[in-house]
Amino acid sequence: MAGSTWTIVVAGGSGSRFGDRKQYLHLAGQRVLDWALAAAAAHTDGVVLVVPADVALEPEPGVDAVVAGGATRSDSVRAGLAAVPEDAAVIVVHDAARPVPVPAVWEAVLAAVAAGADAAVPGVPVADTLRSLDGGTVDRSRFVAVQTPQAFRAAALRSAHAGGAEGTDDASLVEADGGRVVVVDGDPRNLKVTTPTDLALAELLCR
Repeated sequence: MAGSTWTIVVAGGSGSRFGDRKQYLHLAGQRVLDWALAAAAAHTDGVVLVVPADVALEPEPGVDAVVAGGATRSDSVRAGLAAVPEDAAVIVVHDAARPVPVPAVWEAVLAAVAAGADAAVPGVPVADTLRSLDGGTVDRSRFVAVQTPQAFRAAALRSAHAGGAEGTDDASLVEADGGRVVVVDGDPRNLKVTTPTDLALAELLCR
């Protein structure tokens, strides 16, 4: 696919659930977000970092642009999109809170978009039994837990965000906009730091 590939690393969260801005905590000698930035730089041509508005003017060496995030995750992604060059062919969206480097996941989502998908997301099997709040269990074989990085044909991602839609991830917006989303193999090591226990596990994995 002709054109450059860029990554938007979303690090604009307030850390309300964690109790601190987890993306800035130390992890194996670096900040949590530094691990995500390194993975993005290793696999794509340019990186846009989305941060909380109060630190948007602080220098971040090694990235091509730093922008202030918005009130929601989708707002933050749109802020990042505005800083990605118009001639980019592929855009990856990655959560800064997923610091553990797993190159195979990046390679898989990029390959799926290169093969013609509008969006590619990594998914891992659901290990726990799922129960409906209305009663009864749910067939977990029909579900996967979705991770980032998620890769997109740039035009599909821009179109999905053009109307200001909100979603818990960008692939759902692309799908709602008529795009074709494929699921590739994720990796359990590609965990999201949500609790202090996650941070401790990520420390072991990054070392």
